[in-house]
Amino acid sequence: MNYYESLKNQELQLSDWFDPKYRDNVSTITEWSAPIVWQDTYNESFLKNYYARHKVAVGLIVFAVGRYVHYHLPIFLKSADRFFMIGQKVIIYIMVENFTDLSWISLNRLRMFKVFEVKKEKRWQDNSMMRMKIIGEHIVDHIQYEVDYLFCMDVDQIFVNSYGLETLGNSVAQLHAYWYKKHPSRLPYERSNLSEAYIPKGKGDFYYHAAVFGGTTIQVLDIVRECAKGIMNDKKNNIEAVWHDESHLNKYFFLHKPSKILSPEYCWDYRARRSSDIKVVKLYWDMKNYKWVRVTV
Repeated sequence: MNYYESLKNQELQLSDWFDPKYRDNVSTITEWSAPIVWQDTYNESFLKNYYARHKVAVGLIVFAVGRYVHYHLPIFLKSADRFFMIGQKVIIYIMVENFTDLSWISLNRLRMFKVFEVKKEKRWQDNSMMRMKIIGEHIVDHIQYEVDYLFCMDVDQIFVNSYGLETLGNSVAQLHAYWYKKHPSRLPYERSNLSEAYIPKGKGDFYYHAAVFGGTTIQVLDIVRECAKGIMNDKKNNIEAVWHDESHLNKYFFLHKPSKILSPEYCWDYRARRSSDIKVVKLYWDMKNYKWVRVTV
């Protein structure tokens, strides 16, 4: 076997691309040895060379129900086209109530979108929670055959810098911008033991934001199936977790530790007081107008 073939067959090792020495002021490795990815902790050139030899397709699934389709979806798609997985094959899966609500957006080379109709729920909380079930159904029906990795993101966000190969992993969780420095005892987990999302006081690792999660397609299927199961069991018992699907996602990652964690640079809110930890914002929360976009008619 020649040198090129050996490189082609080589599995990606953490030490190949991850070097946290330039970010000694923040947590970069978890107790279970998963990397926490910040700006300056990854070797972008190595990753580009590696994935040039190991081609992958990446999916991005987003829900734009009700007024979100007009208020947030266009800028989300335009910014994703510019910054999400540059140079990689990307399929964006868009969930809307009605095909006619969607305006045509031209995408760059190597990327395309597919649109699917979904039922709008009576409450925005149910729209949020039922997406876990819907994602699972679509993964089984077609997504698992089309992409190697899948990210699930809220539509009311905007990409502003390269969101690249350093984010790929078996299971990927996002640190919440408002809670990433807090002790586990202060995190807003579901604390009622009647809920499937229950995490006892004194337990927990980090608080993860449901606005971004991902991983290999099969791993994401496991994530959304388990979350959907917990949500439906709670519904049968007339229980609703404090932060809805996000509470159930945190319970999943409490039981099944993520293999990679993204720093708040990958999902920032400019309304929060920005600290020196945040060197480069990759994706940020768009201006929230909940009174308007969450209206159900």
